[in-house]
Amino acid sequence: MPSVAGLLEQRELVARRRVDELREEADRIQAELAVAERDWMEWAIARSRVGEVLAPADETGHGHDQADRSAPTADGQAEEASSAPEAAKVKSQVPVWREGLAWSALSVDYQRILTALADRARLGQGPMTCQEMAALFGMDVVPARVEALRSKAKRLVARGWLAEPAPGRFTLARGVSGPGGGS
Repeated sequence: MPSVAGLLEQRELVARRRVDELREEADRIQAELAVAERDWMEWAIARSRVGEVLAPADETGHGHDQADRSAPTADGQAEEASSAPEAAKVKSQVPVWREGLAWSALSVDYQRILTALADRARLGQGPMTCQEMAALFGMDVVPARVEALRSKAKRLVARGWLAEPAPGRFTLARGVSGPGGGS
């Protein structure tokens, strides 16, 4: 008959293997998500361009001029023109942070995250977790809500708005301050 310690070691080993498998699966899913997001952006840009080409001509018989077309954002991606029918929200993309870029370049959800972290920094408190953000925003602290916030926070990290000094803990990136501007 195996000892209690031996049984515990076996269960720990099984649990450790399961954690490793789930981490590998999460990494695979994250990679697939990145590819899917890139593909989606390419299709959204293509749809916008087709909308421009098919847009009705103005009174002079010409289509929209260059000013009405998609303009590239800071990260080099084309932002959809607001005149395109049922186009994706203009602010749905997160531009790469640069000095002087105002928070208003971001959607309200992203601004809310930055504001919470700016308030926390102003009070001299450390980085914040997504669970803490969900509670602060009055959301149900359930995995779906927390993961949605984590996705947004990770996107802000990737674009230079936030820093992640420890896994799952977010703070404003160096140089990013106050909602009035990016510096």
